[in-house]
Amino acid sequence: MALLIDRKLEIAAPASVVWEVISDLPRYPEWNRFCIEARSTLKPGDAIDLRVQLFARPQWQREFVTEFDSGRGFAYSMKPVPAGSLSSRRSHSIEALDAERCVYESCFRLQGWLMPLVRSVLGRRLQAGFAVMNEGVRQRAEFLWNERRKGLTAAG
Repeated sequence: MALLIDRKLEIAAPASVVWEVISDLPRYPEWNRFCIEARSTLKPGDAIDLRVQLFARPQWQREFVTEFDSGRGFAYSMKPVPAGSLSSRRSHSIEALDAERCVYESCFRLQGWLMPLVRSVLGRRLQAGFAVMNEGVRQRAEFLWNERRKGLTAAG
């Protein structure tokens, strides 16, 4: 049994722009109201430090990058808690539909025998937070793409 929060969004921007948004961690405070700060090299095995807004006061959490595919996505997991009590995996992936559209998938999976407790305390907050972040990715990517297209039109 697991808590799964999986969402696919079609975004009216090229995959490269969405990649720029999700992989440019220092800019998260500009658009991300859930994960308001993130620090990492995004190299598999390296830490990813996330400051998330689950409660009134944001809190830091450290996870570890497990996958990185430049331009396509990355994933990270918490350090597993002993005895299989709790583990998580978070992934971001992008698939181009054409030159100006793509699908962004955000997936979070939490499992272990402590999962029901975590779900009862944080389930709604996690769902709301990931929804806000997903919408932030879409809005930021579409804004950047529209601004760049305006610049190309003005220059051409």
